[in-house]
Amino acid sequence: MCDNGDMDKIQLMLPTEKYLKQCEICRQSVPDMDVFMYLGKDGLPDISAAEWLQQCRDFSRGKNLPEGYVPFTRYIAVRLSDDKVVGILTIRHELNDYLLKLGGHIGFGVAADERKKGYAKEMLRQALFVCKDFGIDKALVTCGKANIASRKTILANGGRLENEVDTPDFGVMQRYWVPVPERTASKSEHTRT
Repeated sequence: MCDNGDMDKIQLMLPTEKYLKQCEICRQSVPDMDVFMYLGKDGLPDISAAEWLQQCRDFSRGKNLPEGYVPFTRYIAVRLSDDKVVGILTIRHELNDYLLKLGGHIGFGVAADERKKGYAKEMLRQALFVCKDFGIDKALVTCGKANIASRKTILANGGRLENEVDTPDFGVMQRYWVPVPERTASKSEHTRT
């Protein structure tokens, strides 16, 4: 959790049925983010809330993954003062060739009406602690070169630019390695299930 000036405390949590409507609202405010996959996105048919939650559990365990995907766990960032979902974050447990080049270990998105409040920085900070649970010692986090906000978020969490990759679909992508801190607090202090 964070106590960062004007920003209210947030906590990463596994999604539950309680937050599904808020997840959908958040997804609609940032429709281009892949962290919302399988919530009526990517040309896939809309699925029920129960099916989406089951997919979240399955994918985290490496079950029923679409071809070419690696196991990943999706988290929601919930503001504790009003129990509002302010963002969604995905941690990929490992990297395949595509993710090593472009996607990285962590993807995140903040609801449009909650941006510029420090939430992305705090979400990434908390996610880095969780990475240890998946055996990740340093996390690859990528962003488009033109995405100044994401770059600042990555740099604020200790990211070091390795290189830039020019892609036909996404333009120039920057690849940052971010150190994963040692565990000094219990898991429950960073994420809630």
